[in-house]
Amino acid sequence: MGIDIGTTSVKAVVADGDGNVLARARVPHEVISTAEGELSHDVDRAWRAGVLDALGRVAVGRTIAAVAVSAMVPSLAAVDAGGAALGPGLLYGDRRGRRPGHEPAFPGDEGEVLGFLAWQVAQTPEATAYWPAQAVANHALCGAGAVDLSTAATAFPLFDLEQWDEGLAAGVGAPTSKLARVLSGHEPAGRVLEGLPCAGALVAGSTVDALAEQLVSGASTAGDVMVLCGTTLIVWSVVEGWPAAPAGVWGVPHHVAGHSLLGGPSNAGGLFLDMVTRWVGPGVADRLAEVRPDDLPVWLPYVRGERTPVHSHSLRAGLHDVSHRHGPADVLAAAYEASAFVVRHHLDLAASAGSAPKRIVASGGGTRSDGWMQALADATGLPVDVAALPEGAALGAAFLARCTAGLESSALEAERWARTGRTVEPREDWVDATEARYQRFRVLAAAAVDGRL
Repeated sequence: MGIDIGTTSVKAVVADGDGNVLARARVPHEVISTAEGELSHDVDRAWRAGVLDALGRVAVGRTIAAVAVSAMVPSLAAVDAGGAALGPGLLYGDRRGRRPGHEPAFPGDEGEVLGFLAWQVAQTPEATAYWPAQAVANHALCGAGAVDLSTAATAFPLFDLEQWDEGLAAGVGAPTSKLARVLSGHEPAGRVLEGLPCAGALVAGSTVDALAEQLVSGASTAGDVMVLCGTTLIVWSVVEGWPAAPAGVWGVPHHVAGHSLLGGPSNAGGLFLDMVTRWVGPGVADRLAEVRPDDLPVWLPYVRGERTPVHSHSLRAGLHDVSHRHGPADVLAAAYEASAFVVRHHLDLAASAGSAPKRIVASGGGTRSDGWMQALADATGLPVDVAALPEGAALGAAFLARCTAGLESSALEAERWARTGRTVEPREDWVDATEARYQRFRVLAAAAVDGRL
């Protein structure tokens, strides 16, 4: 079983050894954003109750060998001895993770977890522990506040890729004994507690949602581009070797030897598109066929700043070149296109490091949107292979659970679970007009970053 804690829901799947999904469930939860720059979860609801609810929905009547949890990163909560929350669960991009005086040297150098820890300690110094979502969920499942190495690594520099930095932790008033235990390899965190469905099943160490998606995406060859269409939009171009990452994007290892990934996360995913969808009202997506390819406004999709390929907390969304001719369908089509333009911007930067994109592999809940998938194809000029299962992170976590149970020799074998549900091709009659709007988008984005808008 794989359980994925996302920004807006917990997803769970049960899969057999061939990757056939036998059961699936989705438990929604709220994102809390009551003040400018804040983004958090109700920990007891999203990271504990939601996980146990999802477990119960898919486990009944089944023999489960192992369970693995994936989750968005970074996150952090203060908890008591029973694992219950003492405050909010801070999420990626929350202003309480910003470190005064720290200027990131490269994208991803925010050190948000250290900022989160400083804030949590100041608010609740009496807390028994300070854990990310994965550790809270594992504690609910098996009684152990533990995480895997990949989850801990997202806390850099608080975690130095080998262990928690005692000096940095002490500097904000927290001994490292209050941080999650870090497991190596496929070491289990424990077994599902008595009284829960599938009691006795092994509980894996956990993983990062994007890594879990990557494992079962099938995007493993140079020229593949993995686009995770969730609340956060994540773009990874697969390249050979280890080229220097161009300014604005991250360079990270690929799970396939000899390859790396160029790209990063953006706020131009579901966070932006769900907002526009609420504004235009229900049923508008069914009218996208009425939209003309040569007459759309241009969105800047920065509803709460941006992470990559431009980095700014202060950027905000804006709709440009709109006229009396445009209706709700035009506004929504332009929003899908803007999200796709952010993907294209990532690809253009990766191309400067030698990447030659050939196809997009799209996964995540956003793949249910035909309008979004078509915009990805039109804006990039690439075919989009849409994953058959939207819950890719949960499926990838399920494969890692098999590794923990000793049913797989390597996580690299997860590629055999990749499934394409459909392929979306670029529309020839949209190519020229979309290209012109993309260039307009780049001009507007540059002006916004420079403060000229």
